Amino acid sequence: MLRLLVRWILDAIALLIVAWLVPGFKVVNLPSALIAVIVIGLLNVTLGLLLKLITLPLGILTLGLFFLVINAFILKLASGVVPGFYVNTFGAAFIGAIVLALVHMLFEALSS
Repeated sequence: MLRLLVRWILDAIALLIVAWLVPGFKVVNLPSALIAVIVIGLLNVTLGLLLKLITLPLGILTLGLFFLVINAFILKLASGVVPGFYVNTFGAAFIGAIVLALVHMLFEALSS
């Protein structure tokens, strides 16, 4: 349970880092980031999984790069639901998805 709580907080911090780095990507405060992480996770588990299964051939053809487009769509969709979490354009969502993936990789490397 503690590991899940730490992961949730680290994901919220990663989202705050992305908001600091990417123009057009805004998180008002830590509680908004924590709620956004939950919503993004739920959307990834449901809609994201379905979209990734449907577009699997395209994902294989692009060596997985198309899944960044799906992640950007999930971020943009979550920004419409969570107050205090804003993504202005799809381009900002796409760059945010790339930076978020890189920050997650960095956190995983540091925790190993």
